[in-house]
Amino acid sequence: MVERPDPKPQCLPVPAALDLTAAAAVPETFFTVWSNVFDRGALRAGETALFHGGTSGIGTTAIQLAASRGATVVATAGSDEKCAACRALGAALAINYRTTDFAEAALAFTGRRGVDLVLDFMGGSYVSRNLSILATDGRLVQIGLQDGDPVAAVDLRRVLGRRLTITGSLLRPRSVAEKGQIAAALRREVWPLLESGQVKPLIGATFPLADAGAAHRLMESSTHIGKIVLIP
Repeated sequence: MVERPDPKPQCLPVPAALDLTAAAAVPETFFTVWSNVFDRGALRAGETALFHGGTSGIGTTAIQLAASRGATVVATAGSDEKCAACRALGAALAINYRTTDFAEAALAFTGRRGVDLVLDFMGGSYVSRNLSILATDGRLVQIGLQDGDPVAAVDLRRVLGRRLTITGSLLRPRSVAEKGQIAAALRREVWPLLESGQVKPLIGATFPLADAGAAHRLMESSTHIGKIVLIP
């Protein structure tokens, strides 16, 4: 019998300002955003970050945390309504990618300098455009491949010339010890923001567990804003 590691290091208390439903929307998104935007991506106050999927669970979390820590946020979303939601969460610029070239809009917003960090879950055809908008010493952080093709062409001249970093990670395969380190950082850096109400998980809809199929259909429709939570 394989002995499993004690999971306690990756556990956190429910923040004082949240009920259990809101708390259920915290772990995956906040662990992912902290690990990739602030740990691997090293986003700092005064820098500019672009987050794709600004009204997803990851996007709504990233916008709030980055803005609260002094970064300027650019977000992409698929409708004018979703763009308005991104701005309400703290994005300085929200780009409707269905009607506007996000790369050109981001470059115009930064005076052609580019952004310091891009957080992307698309991959594929997005990679070259993401690299084109990175400023010198910029970082592309890849956390998904929703565009479908895991292989992307990269112009290494741009990487060399601007000293760019391409990185990425998956949360699920990490060890309990690694997840425990992320949890400790969240407890120290983010829990005070949650407990003060400065940052909060955005819940777009809740469903009884018996209606999980309806929840999946809503998610597939891509019309929701924020997290979808199942209530047991």
